[in-house]
Amino acid sequence: MFGKKAENRPMSEDEHDHAEGASCGDCAGAAAAGADPDQTQAMIDALAAERDEFKDKWLRAMAEYQNYQRRALQNEIEAKRQGATSVLMSIVPVLDAFDMALGTGTGQQPDQASAATLDGVRAIQQSLLTALASHGIGVIHPKPNDEFDPNLHSGIMQTPAEGVEPGRVSMCVQVGYQLGDRVIRSAKVAIAPAVGS
Repeated sequence: MFGKKAENRPMSEDEHDHAEGASCGDCAGAAAAGADPDQTQAMIDALAAERDEFKDKWLRAMAEYQNYQRRALQNEIEAKRQGATSVLMSIVPVLDAFDMALGTGTGQQPDQASAATLDGVRAIQQSLLTALASHGIGVIHPKPNDEFDPNLHSGIMQTPAEGVEPGRVSMCVQVGYQLGDRVIRSAKVAIAPAVGS
């Protein structure tokens, strides 16, 4: 009255028709039951090798990307440094002109107008040096009896000076400039000669 009771039997080949490559519990169970253990192990080994290959490629790509980032940062820093160096080199003649203007007439007592002009020039020079210092540019200005450093100073002559030990700076002829730890122009100095020279 209610129809035939469903039989509890395995499905035939015709009843169990599905898309190629699709899986179901019955097929997987049958495949596992009839699979060769050597074949299964070979498949596991092949998948593990493929996984290791992809992992290795991923690690290499990550390392290359990190190296690229590091190089890009270094290039950016170097580009900024080159830009600042270029600006400094165009300003150095102006700074030298300030030094010459302030060095003329040394030893003479200036009149009131000249003294006011010199004070104004000195203030402008100091403002310019302060602005340069805010960008990492420093002045190399050795004092008498400072140790001679060939990395910062260029010895251009020997001149004795009172109280200066031989081989040390006796006079700064022209100041130098540096950007961070890079010397843009070394200071030109006179060096105290050895005794008896």
